[in-house]
Amino acid sequence: MAFWWPLLVLGFAYYACRFLLMLIPPNVPSIEVDASDVLDDGTQTKENSYIYIPRKGRSTQLDKVQCYEPATMKYLGFFPALTPDEVREHVAQARKAQKTWAKSSFKKRRLFLRILLKYIIEHQELICETSSRDTGKTMIDASLGEIMTTCEKITWLLAEGERWLKPEYRSSGRSMIHKRSKVEFHPLGVIGAIVSWNYPFHNIFNPMLAAVFSGNGVVIKVSEHASWSGCFYAQIIQAALVAAGAPENLVHIITGFAETGQALVSSVDKIIFVGSPGVGKMIMKNAAETLIPVTLELGGKDAFIVCEDVDVNHVAQIAVRAALQSSGQNCAGAERFYVHRDVYTSFVAQIGKIVKSICVGPPLAGKYDMGAICMQEHADRLQSLVDDALAKGAEIAIRGSFGNLGEDAVDQFFPPTVLVNVNHKMRLMQEEAFGPIIPIMKFSSDEEAIKLANDSNYGLGCAVFSGSQRRAKEIASQLHCGMAAINDFASNYMCQSLPFGGVKHSGFGRFAGVEGLRACCLVKSVVEDRFWPYIKTTIPKPLQYPVAENCFEFQQSLVEALYGLNMWDRLRALVNVLKMLTEPNPTTTGRARSQ
Repeated sequence: MAFWWPLLVLGFAYYACRFLLMLIPPNVPSIEVDASDVLDDGTQTKENSYIYIPRKGRSTQLDKVQCYEPATMKYLGFFPALTPDEVREHVAQARKAQKTWAKSSFKKRRLFLRILLKYIIEHQELICETSSRDTGKTMIDASLGEIMTTCEKITWLLAEGERWLKPEYRSSGRSMIHKRSKVEFHPLGVIGAIVSWNYPFHNIFNPMLAAVFSGNGVVIKVSEHASWSGCFYAQIIQAALVAAGAPENLVHIITGFAETGQALVSSVDKIIFVGSPGVGKMIMKNAAETLIPVTLELGGKDAFIVCEDVDVNHVAQIAVRAALQSSGQNCAGAERFYVHRDVYTSFVAQIGKIVKSICVGPPLAGKYDMGAICMQEHADRLQSLVDDALAKGAEIAIRGSFGNLGEDAVDQFFPPTVLVNVNHKMRLMQEEAFGPIIPIMKFSSDEEAIKLANDSNYGLGCAVFSGSQRRAKEIASQLHCGMAAINDFASNYMCQSLPFGGVKHSGFGRFAGVEGLRACCLVKSVVEDRFWPYIKTTIPKPLQYPVAENCFEFQQSLVEALYGLNMWDRLRALVNVLKMLTEPNPTTTGRARSQ
């Protein structure tokens, strides 16, 4: 006890000092960002706040990205659709800045992250309101999906980022025991990202944070459906770069359509894409021209499995949030609900009560539970999925209600809809809906639930609920997807140490976590002498040119000495190796003939 007592005191003193240091506020610079262009303070004139009526079908005006509020159809302005030459210029500027940034210390990189974190925490309402106006989501959905996830990613990088980017030493094996082996992680150069509209703030910051912290430059093409907010968020990043003493051109946000994205793919050192499987395939095809690595996150149709031994009321609340998250614009959202037949009726009834209480309307105009659909004509597609299911035998159990909507904005809203008696012949159970629809299907056994959940082209995530955690884990382990939540939904993404990504039509590669951070790096294997200069690599005499007659016998004995299964055989082989090393090299047969 006399020996351990001083160690306990020292340990307590160490953690006490760490706690006291945490109480000292860090000295992090503040930044000022001009938000006048995104603030709706009610002073806008009629001329610059008119109702925007987008054309039906694909726009023929490809030189401008028109922006408007989905919930009110108020016109927000336009941004240029960059040409290929303009995209290449942005990449060239980022590449020049990256050469300087690659040499930066982790201390400076952490300062950049802390400056961003401070601004985000102090301006949550502004960031969420900007996201809400551009995509139609509610303020609470913006906070959950944009603010919390981004802050979590920053704090994880601050705590663990440097650790996972430092050289990692590995075992050298038996034959290289005199060597030291390690893996180094170097910046790739310029990372390109083409991101979707559903989380305009986080979808920019997610690839940017990993790319910049690992020493890269980054050029991000934002969605044409969320360019207005993306360009404001770019100002935040630029201000933080300046405050941290980083090159201003390290991060670029660009706007445009398909041509802009294609030019980006052909110009960068790696591409990260968040979008649909169809576009993802085109990204891969273009990336093949320059043979750059690709990370694809292509959406999902996550299964939500409810066993009979759950608290139905508790799980129903989670189910509705899982289905309707981000204003019915799902990202890794639950789109297929499989409920055990013993609790099917009570679960549907509870879901109905919750959905009936949900009110849909312009998210900034009042207290609404769900906002607008971001993409033009998407409400029509959602209705077509519902109509197809109804035609094949499904029934609508309940639909949510609309709030006070203007006539011009009705097409941008879709009520939360619960369907029963669904099956896998319906498009709704096979195609990604990306909307506030809850199709509920019965199952009788765990095996049936697993079979139904795996019957999909997608494989992003899943959620399994059971009173037995062991049972839930057993079911989840048999589902072919990239992520699983046990008695919860989408909690994986709040654990930023975990990789995010899927399989099948949900894509491949990972972002977030150690895997996502290192995916922004050139992974280099390095081997060096462990005891240099005292022990160096030499070629054994029997293998030196001209090789000895017993060279193959020597090699056989060496292999057995290193890898033999029987210790006595290994020792005997080692004696043979030592014997041949000490013997003079006999002249090779081939060489003797040549003479």
